Amino acid sequence: MIRFQYNKTSLQALDKQLKMRIRALPTIKNKESALRAEVKKTKVLTDEFDRKVAQALDALSELLQLYDEYRPELLKIKDVTLSVKKIAGVRTPVLETVEYEVANFSMFNAPGWFLDGIEHLKEVVNIVLERELIVKKMLLLDQARKKTTQKVNLYEKVQIPGFEGAILKIKRFLEDEENLSKSSQKIVKTKRQSA
Repeated sequence: MIRFQYNKTSLQALDKQLKMRIRALPTIKNKESALRAEVKKTKVLTDEFDRKVAQALDALSELLQLYDEYRPELLKIKDVTLSVKKIAGVRTPVLETVEYEVANFSMFNAPGWFLDGIEHLKEVVNIVLERELIVKKMLLLDQARKKTTQKVNLYEKVQIPGFEGAILKIKRFLEDEENLSKSSQKIVKTKRQSA
């Protein structure tokens, strides 16, 4: 609901608001379409990482029976470095590096596959971390897209028509007021002339 008064000041303020929204609408629509495209792209990327995780786990499946000998404390994530990338004004996380800490173990007493197994685990963890960040990115972009879509709809369907309607009402009121004023001036003039 747009509040206004029937005067020229209110008319000018509403006109200014209307022009601002009309100018902003194409930019907001472009942002929405860019976000929509990025969400689609990110969804495809998520599916790709799902396939990578499945492939990495399939590669490990041959070694799974050997993992009974594996000790979980051998490999720990020491640090994960993230950066931020802006996409259409939305800050999204990007995986930079993952630092691992490999516990000391005896190469002579440990099974021969430990080194390869640790490398495979690092690979799987990297893929899973990257996938999780891509999912987070997709959620952030989709949330921003929804907000932008709401704003586009608000401008197109509510505010712009509302401002246009209010401006039209004020203009009609001011015209009627002016016409009444002119008519009353004519009546007064005619009465003065006849008197």
